[in-house]
Amino acid sequence: MKKKKLPKIPYRTCIGCQGKKAKKDLLRIIRTPDGTVEIDETGKKSGRGAYLCYNKICLQEAIKKKRIGKALKIELSPEIVKELEEKFNTIEENLDDI
Repeated sequence: MKKKKLPKIPYRTCIGCQGKKAKKDLLRIIRTPDGTVEIDETGKKSGRGAYLCYNKICLQEAIKKKRIGKALKIELSPEIVKELEEKFNTIEENLDDI
């Protein structure tokens, strides 16, 4: 009898805490082909991506050490940082409701 192969779980590294987690447990931030930065809740949008834990501390660490800009190969303006923080807070509040 043949053994069934278990599906491989893709892992990614959080740019905040540098911890490895399953891809589905992380939030993806992307730089779209037109150069905008946004949160990709589906994990399937086109663009260069970086991953963060659903944890405000990881977001703050990534911003403080400029890891988001390095990962996305873009200079983050204060407006983009503020927008990311606001969207992250909204997502975090929605997770608390579940």
